[in-house]
Amino acid sequence: MNKIVSKEEFKSSIKQSLKNEGKTIALCHGVFDLVHPGHITHLEQAKAMADVLVVSITAAKYVRKGPGRPYFNDEQRMNFLAALQCIDYVILSEGYTVDDIVESVEPDLYIKGAEYAKEEEDLTGMMTKERLLVEAHGGKVAYTGGEVFSSTKLINTAMSGLPSEVVAYMQDFKLHYTIEEVKAFVDKAENLKILVLGDVIVDRYTYCDVQGLISKDMAYSARHRYTEDYLGGAVAIARHLASFSPNVTLMSIVGNETDLNQQMQNQLADKMRLELYYSTKKETIIKQRFLTRNKKREEYRKIFAINNIVTNQNYEQSVLDLFIMDLENMISDYDVVFLCDFGHGLIGHDIMRIVQDKAKYLVLNCQTNSTNKGQNIITKYDRANAFSLDQSELALAYPGIVTDEKESLFKLQKKLGGIGWLTRGSCGAYGIRSDAKTVDDLEECPAFTLNVKDTIGAGDAFYAVAGVLSAAGAPMEIGMVMGNVAGALGANIVGNKDAVEKVNVLKYMSTLINV
Repeated sequence: MNKIVSKEEFKSSIKQSLKNEGKTIALCHGVFDLVHPGHITHLEQAKAMADVLVVSITAAKYVRKGPGRPYFNDEQRMNFLAALQCIDYVILSEGYTVDDIVESVEPDLYIKGAEYAKEEEDLTGMMTKERLLVEAHGGKVAYTGGEVFSSTKLINTAMSGLPSEVVAYMQDFKLHYTIEEVKAFVDKAENLKILVLGDVIVDRYTYCDVQGLISKDMAYSARHRYTEDYLGGAVAIARHLASFSPNVTLMSIVGNETDLNQQMQNQLADKMRLELYYSTKKETIIKQRFLTRNKKREEYRKIFAINNIVTNQNYEQSVLDLFIMDLENMISDYDVVFLCDFGHGLIGHDIMRIVQDKAKYLVLNCQTNSTNKGQNIITKYDRANAFSLDQSELALAYPGIVTDEKESLFKLQKKLGGIGWLTRGSCGAYGIRSDAKTVDDLEECPAFTLNVKDTIGAGDAFYAVAGVLSAAGAPMEIGMVMGNVAGALGANIVGNKDAVEKVNVLKYMSTLINV
């Protein structure tokens, strides 16, 4: 008998045959990245509870344990399980949840390990939903006992699942903080009322196959494959934050493009409140990038970029005046303001003054890009409760032939007064507390992945997650680690196609702390 079957095959023929024979069905579900003694005990106990044991595994593209996981591919993991005598059927689950499998199998028993018995302690919050779904299909949840082992810990420590510097850092981190403490701050963030201010930017990605250089000049010749538009800029940051709090408002001025505005309503209106003001004079910013994909892995290289940014052109004064008046009237209603200054004309002196004077908690990011290099420097601000920036932005703020990043970050923290983070790409991040006395108080965190698809949104993801946790009262170190987690996940999203989700951040954090 072939133990590995599709969910459709099980649903259409196998299930009914088993029911006709009066046999009870137990279902176990997981990643099963590395089968260990704890799994064997769990599965054998599950088999003893029913006549037939079905085991489903999460397909690799839906595993939320961070970049580089699962360690083994779908076929390998299914074959591991099919080789076990206690298992009758193995099914691949193609989704983030187990819903598709429960609906296809309709188990009499859905069996989890004892560590899941306390639903309120489930990091993802999914255990209650799973139980209700199982019960809706006529089954019930049961739990096995026995010693709990961890595939993640074995992979992290014994199989080089994490770089040695990450293992060392996380071993020290967990001496000071537990995953439960981290989650408590994530839970507090749910109650924050958040205002996001900044430019809306459309990231237009045009995917090409490079054919070579054109015959009579030094330029690429490429074959167009397809083009996709992703909502970026302040929208991307608001989308990250909307996964952590249901009370996010995005406030911006956009062009009067009907199709784009409809796209924003369709994609965002159910996730956040939109306070959008419309200009007939200035178009919504579009940044178009032409990319080619590495043929052996999902990694992209940008070959050219263009934009529609018009210099020396501002929004109509009437639109700006209304925006500023409404901002001044509503800003006190929010617990935290994320000021996303992309340097494209929206954030002027009046908005800077209002936000710095009236925001209860200000999280600042002031970006440098090719259109404003040297003209949009974070030191134009005098106050922030928390801030983040990258290496080039710090170097512009404190230029010099030889720049000491730690000294520069310390100076910036003293100027702004709040918690600060410097993102450093593959080198990780620096963080500094608001009460730092000397540069030696600065902390360093390594990068959590070197596997990347596209780094375009990694810094925004760091800023959003580190910032919202700091606003929830988390220490600088927790903000830095969770920001780095979000950055690692963001670097594995092409452009701003998807937001970094809270459940994925918590899952990956759980993976990292399990060393």
